[in-house]
Amino acid sequence: MKSPFSVSYRLVSIITTVRASMDDPQKLDPTKKRVVVCGGGVIGVCTAYFLSKKGAAVTLIEQSSIACAASGKAGGFLALDWCDGSPISSLARVSFNLHRSLAEELNGGESYGYRPLNTLSLSIAESENPPQPHSRKSTLPPWIDGPAKSPKTIGTTETTAQVHPQLFTRTLIEKAVADYGVEVVIGKVKSLETGEEKVRVVMEGGGGIDGDAVVLALGPWTKADAITPDALFLTYSPANGGQPMDPEIYPRPTGEVYVCGMSSEEEIPDDPEEIQPNMDSIGVLKRVAEKVSSHLGGEARVKAEQACFLPSTDDGVPVIGEVPGMKGCFVATGHSCWGILNGPATGAAVAELVLDGCSTVVDLTRFSPGRFVGGRGRRR
Repeated sequence: MKSPFSVSYRLVSIITTVRASMDDPQKLDPTKKRVVVCGGGVIGVCTAYFLSKKGAAVTLIEQSSIACAASGKAGGFLALDWCDGSPISSLARVSFNLHRSLAEELNGGESYGYRPLNTLSLSIAESENPPQPHSRKSTLPPWIDGPAKSPKTIGTTETTAQVHPQLFTRTLIEKAVADYGVEVVIGKVKSLETGEEKVRVVMEGGGGIDGDAVVLALGPWTKADAITPDALFLTYSPANGGQPMDPEIYPRPTGEVYVCGMSSEEEIPDDPEEIQPNMDSIGVLKRVAEKVSSHLGGEARVKAEQACFLPSTDDGVPVIGEVPGMKGCFVATGHSCWGILNGPATGAAVAELVLDGCSTVVDLTRFSPGRFVGGRGRRR
C-alpha cells in the first residue's frame, strides 16, 4: 500500500460542519427501494446523492466522519481528457462534466472551491545558486519565482479544474440529507448478510440495518491572492543526486496551496484517523514548495501535514458493480488517484445499476468485480 504525503499552506481558516439526520434509518417509506451505502468518502457520498435524487431511501454508514480519509486529503484536481486511451476514459469524461453541472447546482465556486484552471508542467532542481528572474515572455505565472525550467501548458480552463475535495464531499452529503432524506449513521460495519431479496448490514456493537441493496464504497478498507489558479506537475531533482521526483502543487481559491507527491509502502490501519505522515517526506515537500515560489516559504504558515491511502486494484482499473454470488451487494472502489474526478460518474452509474438494473451514463462492463476477487490498497 502506497501513500503520498501532502502539505497544505494557507492564510485563512475554514470551518466546515456536516449535518446528518440521525432519525431511525429503519423508518423508511416502504414504497421506496432501500439502499445502504457503506463508506463516507467521495465515492460513497456521490452514490448516496444520486441514489436519493433518483428516489431511493438511502442510509449511508461511515465509521469515523465524512471525507476523513483520502477524500479529505486529496488534491482535488480534475481533468477531462487525461485518462483518454485508458479503461476509465469514458468514466472520467462523464464525471468531469458532472462536476461542472454539480458546481452550478450547488454554487460550487463558493461552497467548495470549484474552478477551471490552467495546468503547467515544469522542471526544477535544488541548487545553491540564486534564482534568475524569468523572461517577460515566460509562460510562468508571476508567483512562480523559483529556478523553474521548461514550462509547458498541459491543461487549460476548458480541460482542467479543481475542487476542495473535503468541502465538495461534505457539501454533497449536506444537500443529500437536506433535500433527499439521506440518513447518515456513524458506526463500523462488521459484516453483511445477503438473502434472496434483502441484505442486512451488521454493525459492530450489535444491531444492523436492513435494505434491498448495499453498496460497498470503503476505499482501501474493501493567501495568497497573488497565487494564480495554475496547477503544477513538477520534475524535481534533489541536491543529493537521487532519482527525480514528481510532486504536484495545486493552489486553491480558499487561500491554501496543496503540495503532494511522496509515496511509501505501509500497512493499512483499521481506523483512518490513525494515519500519520512520514516527517522526512514532509520535509522534502516543504523544500520543493520553497524552491518553486518564495510565496510558499518564509512567513507562509503550514496548515496541515498529512497522509492517506489510495484504493487501487491489481490491474489498476476500478471495481464497480454487483458482487458475484451476492445478490443486492454492490461495490464501488479502486479509483486510485482519480477518485475525486470520477466520484460523480461512479455515483450516478451505481445509482442506475441499483435502481434500474443497468447503467446508461457509463458502460460498467470493464469495471465488473467478476474479473477478480478483492483489491489491494495503495496509500497516497
